[in-house]
Amino acid sequence: MTYGDAAAGRRTALVTGANRGIGRAVAAELYGRGLRVVVTARNADEARAAAAGIGPGARSHELDVTDPDGASRLSEETGPVDVLVCNAGVLLDAGTDPLAAPLELVERTLRVNLLGSWRVAQAFVPPMVGRGWGRVVLISSGTTAEFGGALFTGAPGYSISKSALNGLTTMLAAQTAGSGVLVNAVNPGRVRTRMMPTQQTTPEEAARFIADVATLPDGGPTGQFLTEKRGQG
Repeated sequence: MTYGDAAAGRRTALVTGANRGIGRAVAAELYGRGLRVVVTARNADEARAAAAGIGPGARSHELDVTDPDGASRLSEETGPVDVLVCNAGVLLDAGTDPLAAPLELVERTLRVNLLGSWRVAQAFVPPMVGRGWGRVVLISSGTTAEFGGALFTGAPGYSISKSALNGLTTMLAAQTAGSGVLVNAVNPGRVRTRMMPTQQTTPEEAARFIADVATLPDGGPTGQFLTEKRGQG
């Protein structure tokens, strides 16, 4: 069954860190494409407000991706999730270098950016495999260049966490190969968010590409690091 065939059945998408920025824009874009949407954030009130702003029927749940049991509890409450977008992330060590970066910031970064996404995937991907269909998108970064590329040293903990996230992508894709589940990492580029408030690309522009990856047809790529080439032919 392709995504287009299933659209009438209204797939359900869950987006982490969806109370603002890229996450909220992705949730809104998927909602606009006819999916049921579950907005999650650490703050329940912010998640609820974001869902209300997206439209009728958009749901919200509190989720701290660093909570060891949070994702598993949520999976029991939401029911089947067909599309998972792991967007929750932090940038805590900008302007440092590998020889001086406070390692407590690196540890906090890894807990959110890598282990948080891993934890959520463990809760939601196995049921996708059991149903024979799913799409998983992990929001990565250009600081990793690409799989195996040179890392950006100006935010070492962040860069390491996103590089490790790329590695997680390849493992999840290998583990789900042939199951109907596609797992990809996406580099949205430099987007105007609280992390990078001076950038030109809006969250809504980035969300369109992320939503394309989140709704790939059967036979689409898996285990890839995908980047939209904006402004190029």
